[in-house]
Amino acid sequence: MTDEALAPVFDSRNHAARTIRTPKTAELVARRLRRMIVDGELKDGDHLPHEAELMEHYSVSRPTLREAVRVLESERLVEVRRGSRSGARICVPGPEIVARPASLLLELSNATVADVFVAREAIEPAAARILAEQGTDADFDELERIVDEDLPTAFAADALGPGAARFHLRMVEMSRNATLGLIAGMLDEITERHMTVVTTEKAHSNIADVTEYQDSYKLLIRSLRRLIKLLRARDGDGAFIHWQNHMVAARDSLLRGNEQVEVRDILD
Repeated sequence: MTDEALAPVFDSRNHAARTIRTPKTAELVARRLRRMIVDGELKDGDHLPHEAELMEHYSVSRPTLREAVRVLESERLVEVRRGSRSGARICVPGPEIVARPASLLLELSNATVADVFVAREAIEPAAARILAEQGTDADFDELERIVDEDLPTAFAADALGPGAARFHLRMVEMSRNATLGLIAGMLDEITERHMTVVTTEKAHSNIADVTEYQDSYKLLIRSLRRLIKLLRARDGDGAFIHWQNHMVAARDSLLRGNEQVEVRDILD
């Protein structure tokens, strides 16, 4: 049977036959190497063994092995530097690997920034609860440093967006719930860009608006510090409720007048 052969499979309920494609040898080799990366046998920064070693181990030809490596390269699991004698290097990806495709799907779906904020409201309070119950003092210290070092002491449009977005993302990542962290990472660029646009517009608006926004900024900093205090107290319910209220207030502030802005308008 050739690599491209089709094997019949029967449904146990209606016995209707269907066919699936038998994986090519290169795909099978890629699958085994992928499993080694997932299992931690090959770590970020490691180099794949030399071609000759892999060819002998898997009993495959050089073209088949190189095709397998190209599969992993297309998945962003390895980086191949052409002409390098060291071969392919393992690159364990983060949420950025799916952030761009996910953003594109949101653009094609005509999703609004409001949709993104509502989604964040669904995941971040849950992450805050988990973090309060399972986080470490080192986690809480890092969040404190973000407030102290990444956020300005007074309202500044150029620093607020990136700093606040980092706090939100790291808080979710620290919950160590891989699914919540992945979703937050996918939405991070959209959130940061929108926050930067809004705060920059406020910075160039009239004096009254700027004064109002500066007052809101002081409330923001107090809210972040309140969350950290609840986290340190291991108050899961309190952290959930506080962060839920925080997210609703942030949505009202950042979306006022921008309710119909679409994701594609932010990313273009």
